[in-house]
Amino acid sequence: MSIIDAHIHYGDDDPLLLALLAEFDLSLFNICVVVEAPDSDVQAPWRDQAETYQALAQAHPQRFAWCTSFDLPRFDDPTYMDQAIAGLQRDFQAGALACKIWKNIGMDVKKPNGEFLMVDDALFDPIFECLITSGKPLLTHIAEPLACWQPLTEDNPHYGYYSKNPQWHMYGRTDFPSHEQLMAARDHVLEKHPKLRMIGAHLGSLEWDVDVVAARLERYPNFAVDISARLTDLVVQDSAKVREFFLKYQDRILFGTDVVMRQKPSTLNATDKAAAIEALRATYQSHFAYFETDQSLVIRGRTTRGLGLPPSVLEKFYRTNAQAWYPGL
Repeated sequence: MSIIDAHIHYGDDDPLLLALLAEFDLSLFNICVVVEAPDSDVQAPWRDQAETYQALAQAHPQRFAWCTSFDLPRFDDPTYMDQAIAGLQRDFQAGALACKIWKNIGMDVKKPNGEFLMVDDALFDPIFECLITSGKPLLTHIAEPLACWQPLTEDNPHYGYYSKNPQWHMYGRTDFPSHEQLMAARDHVLEKHPKLRMIGAHLGSLEWDVDVVAARLERYPNFAVDISARLTDLVVQDSAKVREFFLKYQDRILFGTDVVMRQKPSTLNATDKAAAIEALRATYQSHFAYFETDQSLVIRGRTTRGLGLPPSVLEKFYRTNAQAWYPGL
């Protein structure tokens, strides 16, 4: 069965990687992430990602595709929006299949008046309308997992991340928007732009309960989710309930891992390269075991039972949903 990892950041085509992709009949949809705003006369750092991902898609169209983004706002630049839209249009002409907006919108970037810039701000409306006109979807990573606003305990699926990235842990931080405010802003975009097709990364940041995800899918027919970086959140929930969620919303859930390439395998020595490829292999194998088998499994130290999804649902989850929500993939 052909598989599309619809959310990954892996910019290399080392022969060992290509061999692994061929082994699993796997294609990668690389996602650009805009972390910081550039000076007005300097190319944004994230463009390096875009150029790498575009080159991979051109060199290996059967294995790679890519999702672009746009520069963070330059509030003192009256040409900002025109440049952002022109950049999107150039990237779409160069093969980009979607646009990503990241969690720094709502949680980091502030307007000149000191307020956090939220994703439903009118500033972004022309970009969203450009996506609608261009027939391109929006991939959103808005907010963090709910654990971000909860006490940091070792039994939480996200303990590892927040213990290493305390700058994103918002427990007790009343000077930042709440999870509810961020989700309301994301939902408001769907309401303001009903023709915009949106994929909510990481189970739409509603990862703690598939019933909550289901409620959003029911409310917004132009909304889908991917499961990237949220396998453990599924594992800790009741397997029967999660399985029913996948069966009921089998057209609205996309496979993805959110694996981030820390260093190109092609730049590593033979030992480190083999270890990097084997780590990637193990990531996919653990995902496949959970979704494909109904056996008792230990995934990331937690015991669960696999979902045992039927082949018809797996085909949608692994491949055809990504093709439907990212036209051209």
